[in-house]
Amino acid sequence: MSTESRQRLHSKEQVYEWIDQLQEDPTNEVIQTNLVLQYQDLVHSLARKFSKGKSIHDDLVQVGMIGLLAAFRRYDKTFGRSFESFAVPTIVGEIKRFIRDKTWSVHVPRRIKELGPRIKKAVEELTTSLQRSPKIAEIADYLEVSEEEVLETMEMGKSYQALSVDSSIEADQEGSTVTLLDLVGSADAGYDQIDKRMLLEKAFAVLSEREREILQCTYFENLSQKETGERLEISQMHVSRLQRRALEKLKEALRVSPSEALR
Repeated sequence: MSTESRQRLHSKEQVYEWIDQLQEDPTNEVIQTNLVLQYQDLVHSLARKFSKGKSIHDDLVQVGMIGLLAAFRRYDKTFGRSFESFAVPTIVGEIKRFIRDKTWSVHVPRRIKELGPRIKKAVEELTTSLQRSPKIAEIADYLEVSEEEVLETMEMGKSYQALSVDSSIEADQEGSTVTLLDLVGSADAGYDQIDKRMLLEKAFAVLSEREREILQCTYFENLSQKETGERLEISQMHVSRLQRRALEKLKEALRVSPSEALR
C-alpha cells in the first residue's frame, strides 16, 4: 500500500465524525474531500464491476461519486448500520440509473438517448414545482420539444442493456462481495424507517407545542395523564382533552398518501 493510500485510511470514529460534520455543514469542502478520498476506492471497485472494461468506466465512476455524496447526506448512524453497507446500495442505484438511461439493447437515434436523462430531470423538477406529476405537454413545453419526442423517448427508454443478476460486486474495503440479486429487489428496512420518521415529522407539524409536549409525555415517556398534568402544571382533564385533540389532528394529517405527506 502506498504512503498516499495509508494517509487516506482513517479510523471509523474519525470517518463518522467527518460525516456528522458534513451533514451539519454541507459546504465544508475540506471534510467532503477527506471523505471522498476515504471511499473513492470503493466507488472505483463498484464502477469496475459494472463497466467490465468498457469505455463507460469513467462515467460510472462519476455517477458513483454522486451516489457517494448522497450517501454522506442521508446516512443515519442511529439505525446501527455501517456506512459502507448503506453506501453500496446508494452508489449502485446511481450507477444502475445511469446504465438504464445510457445503455441500450436496440439502436435508437442519439437525440432520443440524450433526451432521456433530460426528461427524467424535468419530471423531478416539475413534480417539485407543481406538487404533482407533470403531464406530457408540460414536460414538452419545459424542454422545448414536441410531445411526440417525449412519448417516443419514454417508450424507447424501456429498451436498455441488462446486466446479469449474478454479477459480483465488492461490498466493502475488506473484499466482501454481494451479487446484484442481493441488492436489486431486496427490501431495505432502513429506508422504510426513514419514510415513517419523515411522515411522522410532517404530521407532528400540525400540532401546537403544548400538544406535542403532551404526546411526548404520554406516548414516548409513558407518563400517565395525571403525571403529565403535574409536569406541565395543568389539570388531568385538560391533558385528556388536548391529547384527544392532538390524536384527531394526527389522524387527519396521516390520511393523505405518504407521497403527498413527504413533499
